[in-house]
Amino acid sequence: MPVPLAPYPSPPVPLTTPANGSQSQLVCSGCRNLLLYPVGATSVCCAVCNAVTAVPPPGTEMAQLVCGGCHTLLMYIRGATSVQCSCCHTINLALEANQVAHVNCGNCRMLLMYPYGARSVKCAVCQFITSVGASTSATEQKFNT
Repeated sequence: MPVPLAPYPSPPVPLTTPANGSQSQLVCSGCRNLLLYPVGATSVCCAVCNAVTAVPPPGTEMAQLVCGGCHTLLMYIRGATSVQCSCCHTINLALEANQVAHVNCGNCRMLLMYPYGARSVKCAVCQFITSVGASTSATEQKFNT
């Protein structure tokens, strides 16, 4: 079952040619290390784990999210609906910034992100469930785990 997560609110990251025109970078699909590669390459072999990572076409906008299974930062092509983590194989839902809302946890006041339409959101820090939605005052309840 996909894990609903919100991407970090970041502007689109186009893969562009650096000022010197000789190298670009991407994240290894195997070990998540940053790889430098010559502009024009179609794939890159990682020197650490030997995984071969395909290079997206020039101008492709990238987004990022944190995996709900292992908390690894994942990069993906903007517009994807789900992203499978190469480390733990969790399938994460990829929501655009306009598909999420924010609320403060009713217990610890941590800022929480949740998909529009959700009735409640559980705080990952204190396990408190904060109700959200059409009501004017949010009601909270303690989640017993």
